[in-house]
Amino acid sequence: MFGMLPFNRSEDNIFDAFDKFFSQSKVEVPAFRTDIRNNEDAYLLEAELPGFAKEDISLDIKDGILTIRAESQMAKEEKDEMGNYIRRERRFGSVSRSFDVSGIDEENISAQYQDGILKLRLPKVAPVLPETRRIEIQ
Repeated sequence: MFGMLPFNRSEDNIFDAFDKFFSQSKVEVPAFRTDIRNNEDAYLLEAELPGFAKEDISLDIKDGILTIRAESQMAKEEKDEMGNYIRRERRFGSVSRSFDVSGIDEENISAQYQDGILKLRLPKVAPVLPETRRIEIQ
């Protein structure tokens, strides 16, 4: 009975089977972990970026959106005495996350990176209090 079923050529490709499996079991995982604390005068953001050098990380603000992006490249080569490759590996990785920074004083954001942790201090915009003025009675 099973031998009489029509053969479907699209299932012949092993990569299609992998794509189908992974498309059915998608789990959203953040690009990197962040912790955000709310202090009285600023937000403190800590982003875990292990394995990246400070030079690999970029911080950009555009239209009230802060984007943290990290990219790294690594190449490792091993050659024999004749210059032929025994092993050659390359690795490229990038992660990116964006955050809404409305209500933040963008000019005074500070950042430091140490031991795989990016720390940002995002000062809040001081609330604008209405100015009080006295009116003279005539």
